[in-house]
Amino acid sequence: MASRTPGANDVTAVVPGALLVAQPAMGDPNFSETVVLVLDVDDDGALGVVLNRPSPLLVAAVFEEWRDLVGEPEVLFRGGPVGTDGALALALLRDPEQAPQGFRPVLGRLGVLDLETPVDLVQPALARLRIFAGYAGWGPGQLADEVGEGAWYVVPAEPEDVFSPESDDLVREVLRRQPGAMAWHSTRPADPDLN
Repeated sequence: MASRTPGANDVTAVVPGALLVAQPAMGDPNFSETVVLVLDVDDDGALGVVLNRPSPLLVAAVFEEWRDLVGEPEVLFRGGPVGTDGALALALLRDPEQAPQGFRPVLGRLGVLDLETPVDLVQPALARLRIFAGYAGWGPGQLADEVGEGAWYVVPAEPEDVFSPESDDLVREVLRRQPGAMAWHSTRPADPDLN
C-alpha cells in the first residue's frame, strides 16, 4: 500500500505516522469528519486510530491505574469500529532516548504503549497519554483504494495531533496547516451541499 503512485490529493504516502483526514466524499459514517493516525501498514493491510471521537466514559472508570497520566479530556476515545472491546494507548515520551518497556515508536517521541506494562515502570518516561477503545482497520489494498477514490487526504502528522484538547476542530486544524489549496478545505462545511 505504501508504494502506490501518489495522487493529486496526497501530500504524503500512507505510512505509519501519517494522518488520514476524511474528505467530503467519505461514505462511511464511522469515519465522517475524522482524523486517523496510521499506526501500521504492510501487505496485509493497515491499522490506525481515530483521534477526534471522545466518548463520555472516563478513563478512571475503566483504567483506574492510568487515570493520572491521561490529559484533558480524561475520557476514552473511540479509536474505530474494530475491536471496540479492547484498548490501545498512544504515548508521548519526555525523551526519545529513554523509551520504556512496552513502548513502540510510531512518529518521533510518539508511539503505542502496551497497557499491560506496569504504570510505575513507564510513568517517569511519559509526557502525555491517551487511551482509545477500538481501532480502524483495512484489508489488503482497501485503504489505497479509498485514498484513490478521494475518501481521504493523506497528510503528515504532528505528535500533538493525538492530544488535541479540542477534538471537534482537529480536521480543520490539520487541513489549515497544509500547503497550497488543501488549506482552503479547512473552511468547507461538513456537508458540501451547504456550500
